[in-house]
Amino acid sequence: MPTRGAVLAEIHVEVVAADRSIWSGEAALVIARTLSGDIGIMPSHEPVLGVLHSGPVTIRTTDGGTVVVAVHGGFLSFADNKLSVLAEIAELAEEIDVARAERALERSRSESDAGAQRRAEVRLAAAAGAH
Repeated sequence: MPTRGAVLAEIHVEVVAADRSIWSGEAALVIARTLSGDIGIMPSHEPVLGVLHSGPVTIRTTDGGTVVVAVHGGFLSFADNKLSVLAEIAELAEEIDVARAERALERSRSESDAGAQRRAEVRLAAAAGAH
């Protein structure tokens, strides 16, 4: 039982891509990039629905850890201390093959493929944020 003044500050987070569940757990803070700008979600935040911009989603877990997910498109929904991140494509930072992402970035630049370039940049940013 919590002591007087103690706050149970956590939100339940589900990160799901179109093809699989990516991560689920308890968090103290989630930072994501929406089309309206960066947003930080903490326990008791006002309900929100936002369209995600491609970028890293950073999850500060209640045990002091950090989970970083590269997200490409989708949206987030928060209400009643439950956050759902529904992405078109997403992968955990530790799953990212950095050398492969660097090659994809170089290839996208030489082919002038802005979409592929942005995806590669997000993957590299997520991988760097996890270390």
